[in-house]
Amino acid sequence: MSFVLVHGAGVGASCWEPLLPLLEGDTLAVDLPGRGERRSVDPRSVTLADCAAALVEDVEAANLEDIVLVAHSFAGVTAPLAMSALADRLRHVVFLSAVVPPDGTRVIDQIDPDVRVAVEASIEGGVYRQDPLGAAAMLCNDMDAEQTDWMIDQLVDDSGALLTEFVDLSGLRADVPRTYVRLTKDTCYPPELQERSAAVVGGDTVFLDSGHMAMVTIPDRVAALLDTLAS
Repeated sequence: MSFVLVHGAGVGASCWEPLLPLLEGDTLAVDLPGRGERRSVDPRSVTLADCAAALVEDVEAANLEDIVLVAHSFAGVTAPLAMSALADRLRHVVFLSAVVPPDGTRVIDQIDPDVRVAVEASIEGGVYRQDPLGAAAMLCNDMDAEQTDWMIDQLVDDSGALLTEFVDLSGLRADVPRTYVRLTKDTCYPPELQERSAAVVGGDTVFLDSGHMAMVTIPDRVAALLDTLAS
């Protein structure tokens, strides 16, 4: 049993740290290009294909099989690109409040209008750089002060172009079980948008009472859910 965790926009693999010790089995938290272990990559050059390639590369390098793939937030458009290549290795794919717009559209067109204004204001010179106050409002609404400080410390620059690239969801046609996890307190990707993405993903839907960063605020419940889905 293996868990492969893919982060969303503006953070790296470190966002999974509260969850990792609670999972039973091999774990791999992937750093997408431009952050963490791949911080040498200029974020302005990163494409969705680059993100999917990094995911596949890390899985193959670790020689992981029987994988529960967890895609959080913006990773909802990375995971489908990798699902075809990894299909024989996948046991289940979990979309955790994941942004999955209709095939052939752009992420920026599908997010909440208020969030979109904040996101567009955070892009300069091709780089998406979150304002700490705005990030706290979107990501930390159900966190205590210590969790909020930790979360803000995890923020990194990201590629603004990823938000405007047209998405390819053909990988969702792979015959792999999938579950969409809707977060009821999420102010970054609100419940009504999660509902739309869940419809695009298909499969099962479950609910957790959490804000956007459930792996930080309720890691024990996320771990229990993932273990259940893996069984």
